[in-house]
Amino acid sequence: MYNKFVKKVDKNEQTFYNESGDIMERQILHVDVNNAFLSWTAVEMLKNGSKVDIREIPAIIGGDETKRSGIVLAKSMKAKECGIKTADTIYQARIKCPNIQIFQSDFKIYKKYSEELYNLLLQYTDKIERFSIDECFLDMTEYLMKDTLLNKGKEINRRVKEELGFTVNVGVAHNKLLAKMASDFTKPDRVHTLFENEIKTKMWPLPVSELFMLGKKTVPKLYNMQIKTIGELAKCDQRLISKKFGKHGTQMWEYANGIDNSEVHYQKEKPKGIGNSITLPENAREIEKLEEILLALAEQVTYRLRKYDLLANTVSVQLRTKDFEDKSHQQKLLAPTSSTKEIYTKAKELLVQMFHKPMAIRLIGLRVDNLVEKENMQMSLFSSNDNKKQENLDKVIDDLKNKYGYDTVTRAGKMNTNIKFK
Repeated sequence: MYNKFVKKVDKNEQTFYNESGDIMERQILHVDVNNAFLSWTAVEMLKNGSKVDIREIPAIIGGDETKRSGIVLAKSMKAKECGIKTADTIYQARIKCPNIQIFQSDFKIYKKYSEELYNLLLQYTDKIERFSIDECFLDMTEYLMKDTLLNKGKEINRRVKEELGFTVNVGVAHNKLLAKMASDFTKPDRVHTLFENEIKTKMWPLPVSELFMLGKKTVPKLYNMQIKTIGELAKCDQRLISKKFGKHGTQMWEYANGIDNSEVHYQKEKPKGIGNSITLPENAREIEKLEEILLALAEQVTYRLRKYDLLANTVSVQLRTKDFEDKSHQQKLLAPTSSTKEIYTKAKELLVQMFHKPMAIRLIGLRVDNLVEKENMQMSLFSSNDNKKQENLDKVIDDLKNKYGYDTVTRAGKMNTNIKFK
């Protein structure tokens, strides 16, 4: 049975009670893109027709080779095998690997893929802290229903690879520190847990230098104190560490013991657009199949619209063929709405417009934009009884999903699809 969250305590938005009155453990994920700059460059090149995946050859991302100041920002595994290190000069990299392929950084591309990752993660929770351009913390506490945190981590790992074309490590834990430490375990493309009962076996044997937020200048000082592993730091007298390093020492000791009460700092404003997409397990060639999947996507998107008390003015549908050709159509609605039926009807019209000839589809997506606050909209005096009935139906379905889990209620049009939706 899922955990039902019934109220918040104090002013801490991340503390929840379950139905039994017990405080719930926080459910935190840390998502970290593997070798982000190189991976994102590789994906962009492949989309533009490149026959070579630079992740599989000796390659680096760096500055202009003609400038002596250029350094290595990212490197492929084959470049690493040549002895190339991050922050090496381009000149040093060329000496170590004469056939190295060098590609300049492009932060417009990096920002684009960072946004794509963020939008995918928004399908799981709106409590996301962007820790850097290529990593995020997710607070899943309020949103986790029937599924386990680990399964959600695995699902995100899989979907990023299938839908976005690059890989991530996912750390699974009950606080930010442990989630971050877990995501740094063996790479790439892995999901790791680090729960409290795993600290002694998974974290304590690690060199103390691998402890999160431990400065380079601090490590030699700890070595001089004969503290070389995280476990040795954890077992030290806290007063001794605090006396030696001050407030930072207290934090070091707490981190070594897996203690971290920091919150996931997320943007609280409502989204400007909401979308979802899915890569199909096998290519779809029948429009009827795509319509079934589109209904499921419409249900997801409108569920989130109603959650934020938002209405959509524009609907767009995206298709990606088996040859990675992207097609999209969008259209403005006659009036803003959050109705599943209305948005699905419009989306189906757009799908028919695009699917005018046989094609094999590997991905389908639905998005709504130009969102407005429901409370700021004056509803038409001529709203039909059908619209009101549909609104009431949507509310009943939403309430059931909130109470018993998202997949509890399934609309008739989705019964025949074997696609697993969130």
